Amino acid sequence: MFPDSPASTAASGSADDRPTTENPIVGIIMGSKSDLKIMSAAADILRQFGVPYEITLVSPHRTPHRMVEYAESARKRGLRVLIAGGGGAAHLPGMVAAFTNLPVIGVPINSTLSIQGLDSILSMIQMPTGTPVATVGLDNAANAAVLATQMLAIGNARLADSLEKYRNTLKDRVMRTIEELRKGGFQDDV
Repeated sequence: MFPDSPASTAASGSADDRPTTENPIVGIIMGSKSDLKIMSAAADILRQFGVPYEITLVSPHRTPHRMVEYAESARKRGLRVLIAGGGGAAHLPGMVAAFTNLPVIGVPINSTLSIQGLDSILSMIQMPTGTPVATVGLDNAANAAVLATQMLAIGNARLADSLEKYRNTLKDRVMRTIEELRKGGFQDDV
């Protein structure tokens, strides 16, 4: 069900099984297509850093066997970090973490069925000892991708350099804004 290479998927798999890039090392999963508008931000960040990823649907409630198979086969297929989004009860990140030793980063999603996302957040941060889910802010799939890249950069100088440049870009944006505000009468000691 989960191909070892994009070529094998192109020949036999469905579109949602098709890895987005060759030899993915990060898996981005979500329980519903409606989560894609949030989770696509993770793909955007990973693309910026040149981190190969795959993205697919893995519903813990509608396709539980697929979820187990995905989690159990992830390491063998070359994945090193999983980013899992979930809204409402948000079972996906925790259940996937129960079936793999790979790091799982949870993205709580503010769904229409939730209590402003609090249920999703609590589901992810209250994992039992031994089955952690690193959890980012509500709807913040971009931060999940940055965290995944940081994990991968521990043993990868290219990614470490890219992260440094990324942070400098963020810093430069703030400094430009400060300068623009100063020119307009902004006092930074207020």
